[in-house]
Amino acid sequence: MKLYPLQFQPILKDRIWGGTKLKTYLNKPITSEITGESWEISTVENDVSVIANGLYEGKSLNELINEFPEAVLGTKVFKQFGKQFPLLFKYLDAREDLSIQVHPNDELAKKRHNSFGKTEMWYVMQADKDARLIVGFKEKSSPDEYLESLENKTIIDILDTKKVKKGDVFFLETGTVHAIGAGTVIAEIQQTSDITYRIYDFDRVDASGNSRELHVDLALDAINYNVVNAQKKYSKEKNKANEVINCQFFTTNFIPLDGNLNVSKNKESFTVYMCVEGSFDLKFKGETFHYKTGETILILAEMTQFEIEGTASLLEICIS
Repeated sequence: MKLYPLQFQPILKDRIWGGTKLKTYLNKPITSEITGESWEISTVENDVSVIANGLYEGKSLNELINEFPEAVLGTKVFKQFGKQFPLLFKYLDAREDLSIQVHPNDELAKKRHNSFGKTEMWYVMQADKDARLIVGFKEKSSPDEYLESLENKTIIDILDTKKVKKGDVFFLETGTVHAIGAGTVIAEIQQTSDITYRIYDFDRVDASGNSRELHVDLALDAINYNVVNAQKKYSKEKNKANEVINCQFFTTNFIPLDGNLNVSKNKESFTVYMCVEGSFDLKFKGETFHYKTGETILILAEMTQFEIEGTASLLEICIS
């Protein structure tokens, strides 16, 4: 197998709440005024990423995994997930508030949708003044209070709102009621799943006057009604992989790159880098590859030794 860092054609999604920052801020080739999401690496059904560079350009990620499962995914990941790519990587631009929503856990998602659940994390890349996120309840709640607050349109009053700035990280376990607020650009890392239960959508309608579907009843037993501590603190030591999140689904490190870093891997897992600020070079076996803000690359598990160099903020993700 030819080894090199893979990039993919972005899968762009128009959303009622989307805007134009994915183009102006991250240089994505958007053509509408309401692009909300760029799916960077995905194997969600009907939204499978296509390789954009090198020898395998034009092949889908699934095709490459089928051909070289362990070399792409890693020995440990292949053993755990077979030929399934277990994570989904996105950038989001929220010009308006997203709907208030919740994601089911693995057990519920498997039973209802034959899908993974959707544990995810957010890294705030950019935030307008006074931008906020909604994460969980202010105080311990209950199914009855949840239903009553929806009936009275007061659900915002019982949810916890966090003012955010660039660099803030939130870890959203399944069951956490949440919403991304207007004026934010987010890097999102999650399990491979597109299962979302929409609870409240601020009575919005689309261009045709239609409301989006709500899933109030499905959400009822998916919600964690306890108070959660979703915001995560982490260190930012230069030229080092600083651990941010380490859960059963993924590990995310933050690398403030200012110079160079030699990286060694063990073939157990693929690695993904999301460049959330700046630019950097990756050097592998005599070749140099250049990346900038808003680009996402997949390092194949067989690529065990390489060097990164530049001035950049990187999210480094693997399964450990």
